[in-house]
Amino acid sequence: MLKLLQNCKSIRELKQTHLQILMHGLNESDFVLPKLITLASELVSLDYAVRIFRNSQYPNVISYNTMIKCFVGKTHQGALRVYDQMKALAILPNSFTFTFLLRCFESFEALGDGRVIHGDIVKLGFGSSVFVQNTLLDFYAKCSGNLDSACRVFEEMPERDVVSWNSMISGYLAHGEVEFAIGLFDLMPERSMVSWNSVVSGLSKAGNMELAHSVFERMPERNEVSWNSMISGYVRLGDIKSAQCIFDQMPKRTVVSWTAMISGYTMIGDLESARNVFDHMPFKNVVSWNAMIAGYVHNHEFDRALYVFHQMLIDGKCRPDQTTLLSVLSACSHMGSLEHGKWIDSYTKRNNFDLSIPLGNALIDMFAKCGDIENAKAVFDKMAKTCVITWTTMILGLAVNGQCKEALALFDRMHVEGIKPDDVIFIAVLSACTHGGLVEEGERVFDQMVHKFGIVPRIEHYGCMVDLLGRAGKLEEAVRFIKGMHLEPNAVIWATLLGSCKFHGNGDMLESVTRKIMELEPSNPNYLTLISNLSASIGQWRDALISRVAMRQQGMEKVPGCSSIQVGDKVHEFLARDTSHEERKEIYWALSCLNGHLKAVCDGS
Repeated sequence: MLKLLQNCKSIRELKQTHLQILMHGLNESDFVLPKLITLASELVSLDYAVRIFRNSQYPNVISYNTMIKCFVGKTHQGALRVYDQMKALAILPNSFTFTFLLRCFESFEALGDGRVIHGDIVKLGFGSSVFVQNTLLDFYAKCSGNLDSACRVFEEMPERDVVSWNSMISGYLAHGEVEFAIGLFDLMPERSMVSWNSVVSGLSKAGNMELAHSVFERMPERNEVSWNSMISGYVRLGDIKSAQCIFDQMPKRTVVSWTAMISGYTMIGDLESARNVFDHMPFKNVVSWNAMIAGYVHNHEFDRALYVFHQMLIDGKCRPDQTTLLSVLSACSHMGSLEHGKWIDSYTKRNNFDLSIPLGNALIDMFAKCGDIENAKAVFDKMAKTCVITWTTMILGLAVNGQCKEALALFDRMHVEGIKPDDVIFIAVLSACTHGGLVEEGERVFDQMVHKFGIVPRIEHYGCMVDLLGRAGKLEEAVRFIKGMHLEPNAVIWATLLGSCKFHGNGDMLESVTRKIMELEPSNPNYLTLISNLSASIGQWRDALISRVAMRQQGMEKVPGCSSIQVGDKVHEFLARDTSHEERKEIYWALSCLNGHLKAVCDGS
């Protein structure tokens, strides 16, 4: 039965083996039960493992330890209940019991429960066990706000091994106390490779690369962890030249080293060097592919990101994971590539990917941005678990696709389902009100945000309200709203009102709003262009000329707007007033026809 359990790779296989164990009366075996509990937790669920444990009549300390271990990283309360039951039945714990318990508490920083267990450790005579004391030391170092408790444990230890010293040094480094960490390191009676690597890694993470390099140079021997810690440290600081120097010195480069260099080059925008490193890798894993794809996405080279993804599929040696798909979906969203996005959705279904919260959110975002709101709704409805980001993405998706009342209805449904909104979702809801011209609803939502949920408005919330009031022609009300803000209005707020002034032809207000913008952002070419165009549109040619002269004198130029769309395998990019595209005549003819249709509709209404 042990052999059968060891070969179990799926829920079906485990349940079949479990049935065989019950039929042969081996469910109380001291050898079989712990293995069955472990596999049940890993392959099925923690609840299934708990049911197996509860149905056992005579569990021993090994079975109890196994059950407690299953709670590590999941819940410390469950582990505590199992331990309390163990004490009630007078089953004596051993050193592993306390190790697993403290690891459960460490995951959730349950300092109070850990102190209670510390008391039991002393009472039961485990205070002299270096194994238990090391776990206790590590627990206090990670869970306490300071290192006082950890220091007391370390000082009172009757025996210390290299793990004790390493834990204390790591604790000092994690709390930013570099001098104490180095002082303790220098006092160590003997140092292992782990000791050296802990110091190098800790200093690298703290950004103290000068000291990290000094320790690195003193190392009697180095392994891949030593080299990779140095590379990662320099990469985090953006010092890719030093990282490359360490990389070039490495006697044996690992896939981690190569991948770190790819990430480093993409962080500073040097995609050519990143691709060169990627192409020269002797072996690639899924993390390497993800680093290259994410690098292109981060640097807005979305078509190249998709190209690398296609290469990954053709190569076939690494199966894409959720991280891969999240990057690719982001590229699809930015490019408006619905065709690729649908293929990713189909790929997740064919390969039985779990519709996790991040993947579901990315699919909703992609479909909504590509204009396929029905598929976005389908993904939303299919998600077993959601978070506030899921609801925000769906509400914003409905809003930008013109379904503003549906967006508000979804927000109301969110309240009914008991999900607490945050400040970001209110930006999405207020945007929906703005897109739909829903002034009363927007005012209600803003009031609800402030008075019901106690959220202090950010400048973005104020901007949405000013835009909402301005578009509705309530310019005087918008001005009063701005004056009542608890924040100082920025140029964006005034520019939003300026656009509404033009739309509603309010030339009187235009002058005062323009003055506000010029006081705040006198050298911003975007605002100067806006002011110039608006002044010209209402016949104030002198003001328009002044704005243009100011731009010319300061050598400023507005960055033209740019958009892209994928048709087939080719990505087409367009600048504002673009005349460079080879099919520009056909494009502008189609655009002229659309403008004509829109004008006819507007005139008819």
